[in-house]
Amino acid sequence: MSQAPTPDQVPPPPTPLSIVALDDDADFREFIRSALEGDGHEVRVVGAPEAFFAACDASLPDLVLLDIKMGKTSGELVLGDLRKRWPTLCVIVVTGYPSLDSMRQTFKQDVFDYLAKPFSLDELRRILNQASEAFDLGKRPQDRLRQELGRQIRLARTERGWTLKELSESSNISVSQLSSIERGAHLPSLESLLSIASALHKTPSAWLQGAGF
Repeated sequence: MSQAPTPDQVPPPPTPLSIVALDDDADFREFIRSALEGDGHEVRVVGAPEAFFAACDASLPDLVLLDIKMGKTSGELVLGDLRKRWPTLCVIVVTGYPSLDSMRQTFKQDVFDYLAKPFSLDELRRILNQASEAFDLGKRPQDRLRQELGRQIRLARTERGWTLKELSESSNISVSQLSSIERGAHLPSLESLLSIASALHKTPSAWLQGAGF
């Protein structure tokens, strides 16, 4: 008789994600919606590029499932437009007609992974979990903002070759507060953000845009 798994053996539930899926196959769209909503994700499925971009404009998702072969519609062109608008958005390409050439072209445009139809729900879950970990997805907007600002400030400081103490002296913000901001544990006030950006000769609006704001 098999024993029930102990608490540390039970896999954690998936992180709820906001997902937009573009596919011209109505049956596949329904499969994606039913499967992923059953796992607790927020899923919007669309069948045309216009609806896809409208959905993303209305509320940017955590990640995108993009069919690369859609009859008259070019998934490659959609991906190119997507990358111009949202360079850091996580994209998982889905296709029923994979080839080495198409894979090379899509990966050149920085997609996270490639799913060939037909695929199992377990395969999809595995890739979503990997994307969630790699991109730190599923967090509240303020959580993502805090972490991205910390990362951008740390990168800018490193580019100048400064220590935290040197940034502190230039911005008049304590080392402990700067350390907390760079770790993503603390969201800087507007005044602090302006002081840090001025000290590093950076534009805070670029940092906010990089965080999706």
